[in-house]
Amino acid sequence: MRTRRNVTGDGGRSPLLRRFAAIRAQMDIPEDFPPEASEEAREAAHANGGDGRPVSDLPFFTLDPPGSRDLDQAMHLARDGSGYRVHYAIADVPTFVRPGGALDRAARDRGVTVYAPDRRTPLHPLVLSEGAASLLPGQDRPAFVWDVRLGGDGEIADVGLERRTVRSVARMDYPSVQREIDSGTPDEQLILLRDIGRLRADVELARGGASLALPDQEVVRQPGGWTVRFVPPLAVEDWNAQISLLTGIVAAQIMVEAGVGILRTMPPAEERAVRDLRSVAAGLGIDWPANLSYGQMLHRIDRTDPRHLAFILLHRPRRRVAVGSPRPRRARHAVRARHGPAAPPGRPFRPGRLRGGPRRPAGARVDHGRPSRRAEAHGGGRPPSGIRRTCLPGRRRGGGPQHAHRDAHPRRGHRRAR
Repeated sequence: MRTRRNVTGDGGRSPLLRRFAAIRAQMDIPEDFPPEASEEAREAAHANGGDGRPVSDLPFFTLDPPGSRDLDQAMHLARDGSGYRVHYAIADVPTFVRPGGALDRAARDRGVTVYAPDRRTPLHPLVLSEGAASLLPGQDRPAFVWDVRLGGDGEIADVGLERRTVRSVARMDYPSVQREIDSGTPDEQLILLRDIGRLRADVELARGGASLALPDQEVVRQPGGWTVRFVPPLAVEDWNAQISLLTGIVAAQIMVEAGVGILRTMPPAEERAVRDLRSVAAGLGIDWPANLSYGQMLHRIDRTDPRHLAFILLHRPRRRVAVGSPRPRRARHAVRARHGPAAPPGRPFRPGRLRGGPRRPAGARVDHGRPSRRAEAHGGGRPPSGIRRTCLPGRRRGGGPQHAHRDAHPRRGHRRAR
């Protein structure tokens, strides 16, 4: 569910990298965790928080960018009669975080993992996010496990959710999986990932949804300075995002039925806005047939064409709704933005993952029904009475489970609106 930004260059000696550090200092982004929070994280990691829960014997696998170690989601896919069965494990981070403890307070103060081109400032200490709480291969890990049955058309038929101990058997990355699928001889799990991902994309299109597949941004050194290189996402990233979004949808359904949490909704595009966007497309030299809807047009986007990339960045309606308050008139998930920068102040937050919590506008963070210290510093007041805390797991291209310091949200792309 945010854009990956990578930087290559001269090891911190350039003015640009010094400026990155200055911006972090200006924004009061902490460099290190307090000693007591780090110690609490080490103790939690050694305590092996998943003891005593049922053990899943399914051979899960993870799928992330190359080199990732903060693995917060894993999946196992299977055929189920004429349909499919999706087991989706989300790292159970709350198992390792004692409510009200030093680590919990430190995570509340951070609120989110901050990604800069040269480094990231994590939400949790690495001993957890890349160690004891990460779904690394060959390791038993506590997790929330979704069990979703799909019909042959990709529609949701049944849902279950349990806390279990899981074990990943393989750590895969997007480029390698895409090459294996393109070779024509992929593993059965990867065939299912492709098939289910495509079916869920069709379901999304049928309900009027749309996916904004924004490119990764890499800050790279070139003769005479620096530049930003845009790398279009691979098809396998979309399929993975659809699996993640599937769990977000079923989580949202549970939240609505229970009357808890915060949901981000996206209204259908207004006719005037579509007319304006058609004018933009014409100005960019993009063909938009009159019989194609906004969502259908987005499915035809060429991610390698700069004109098309400019086009999809121009129109992303969204809003935030507290469950328990009156629903907006047209609150359906019409647009899903996969990859994207953090929302600016005043814009709805994006779901986070284990290596990045939900993105919130300044002053909008909620701690057990009261504003956080940082929210108070920005003038944030008490949340609406309809907003409640929940411990339901949530996802973005992932998205870790919600905990005391993380507001409920159905989805963690991954970066991706997702």
